[in-house]
Amino acid sequence: MAPKEQARHWRHPALPDVDLLRARYVRRAFIRHTHETFVIAGITEGVEAFHHQGTVERAGAGGLALINPDTPHTGQAGVPEGWTYGALYPAPGLVDAIAAETLGLRGAAGFSSPVVHDPAAVRLVARVLRAADEGNALAADSLLRVVVARLLRRAGGALPEREIRSAGAHVAERAREVLEDRMADPPTLERLAAGLGVSPFALLRAFRDRYGLPPHAWLTDARVHRARGLLDAGVRPAEAAVAVGFTDQPHLHRHFTRTVGVTPGAYQRERAAHRARTYKTRSDPPA
Repeated sequence: MAPKEQARHWRHPALPDVDLLRARYVRRAFIRHTHETFVIAGITEGVEAFHHQGTVERAGAGGLALINPDTPHTGQAGVPEGWTYGALYPAPGLVDAIAAETLGLRGAAGFSSPVVHDPAAVRLVARVLRAADEGNALAADSLLRVVVARLLRRAGGALPEREIRSAGAHVAERAREVLEDRMADPPTLERLAAGLGVSPFALLRAFRDRYGLPPHAWLTDARVHRARGLLDAGVRPAEAAVAVGFTDQPHLHRHFTRTVGVTPGAYQRERAAHRARTYKTRSDPPA
């Protein structure tokens, strides 16, 4: 019998700038997507394979997949039995603060290697998740900072300054602004390019060079990001789907699950539970 797939994506009141994930996947395949946060995924069983900056990387048991914010990547099983892992998704500001305090770095910090073999760090990730599950806020926050600092020392540093933008980059950024403004009713590629004074193929090349994705794939990814914000605010999945430009709730369900790893409904239920725990924590009188 094939192992059962399962996943939990949640937050803890003590870690407001970190998403948490514990999952086992066998057939799940993540489409090329990005995160606004870092990804620190510690593999405990099996192998994960993922496309990252033009290569296929593999992280096995005792290894970690490390993805910087806004970096397109995929994710799928690297062996028939799939992979089991725990993941932390810390906000860039939190990682920058840890890098500044522990390494003396100023500015944006990040990871220089997408895969690191470090069984001790994988165990630390698991301990963060366990502490969050048990409601041990002090341990969860402390261990999170320890594992991020450890990985920054091993495979991190200051991110390179962004190169001076070319004319193509300016065109891509203007196209992105149009797509953000018209997410629910985007123009065709031909009309988008004409409005920017370039050919469709020139726009495709410029957009992919700037963002690592063609406009249509970037738009799907952006819709999922915006849908997450609406679900966080309590908007029902069916309403969130229409608001961001998906044709219906099943359309959102399909893309959301292939990007986030859980269904919109499961994601929203965990967020509602998180808000309830946060409210209770703030309302409880001091001991």
